[in-house]
Amino acid sequence: MNDSMWRVIDQLREAERVLVITGAGISADSGLPTYRGVGGLYNGHTEDGLPIEAALSGPMLQLNPAVCWKYLAEIGRACVAAAPNAGHKAIAELQQRKPGCWLLTQNIDGFHLAAGSPPQRLIEIHGTLWPLFCTGCGRSSDDLTGHLSRPLPPRCDYCGGVLRPPVVLFDELLPEAGLNSLRAQQTQGFDVVLAVGTSASFAYILEPILRTRQNGGFTALIDPSGGELARLVDVHIAAAASDVLPQLVRHIFPD
Repeated sequence: MNDSMWRVIDQLREAERVLVITGAGISADSGLPTYRGVGGLYNGHTEDGLPIEAALSGPMLQLNPAVCWKYLAEIGRACVAAAPNAGHKAIAELQQRKPGCWLLTQNIDGFHLAAGSPPQRLIEIHGTLWPLFCTGCGRSSDDLTGHLSRPLPPRCDYCGGVLRPPVVLFDELLPEAGLNSLRAQQTQGFDVVLAVGTSASFAYILEPILRTRQNGGFTALIDPSGGELARLVDVHIAAAASDVLPQLVRHIFPD
């Protein structure tokens, strides 16, 4: 391993308060599409002639739920067909063995929870793809797979209303509970912030990284490309999360 890897290992080994931030890059190793960059879902326009930000928006779900669900279903089918990878499992082990380790994810695939990350220290800031709930009567449905095999948009068995996932679509507000939890943890501060597979393009993702570094903490990025964020952290490891994270955890906890 190189010096950058050992720096991250040493910092994580000694840290009490850790924040791991994950984006689409970690789930790309499970076969899910990323959202920007080469082959990203958010590049250019959809086949309906709309930017993906318009197709996957709250207003579109209200005005034309079939169009919105066309692209929700694309993501949903990919998630149902995939599973957590070694990177998700390594983060879960890090959290299980470090009670001060929190996880902030932009991903909606539910893989962190499935991999074993403690739900009480997991902030899914953009929501999740299931369980679905009715926009009319509020009843819930766990059968995402079944609904994806039937005509879209999915409908409520009770009232016929359109179902939707508890995900944050474009032009919708972030969940207040998640934001409050993130603010509370930021107030306590972090010794280390580890960003994984994210461009940190949102202020609420970038802020913990910048604040931790300004306060003398250690920041690192694990991402094959890195982009602008690579210049804002102490260490950038340009490699896949599913390769790097298990190595880090194995050396932090060699028993």
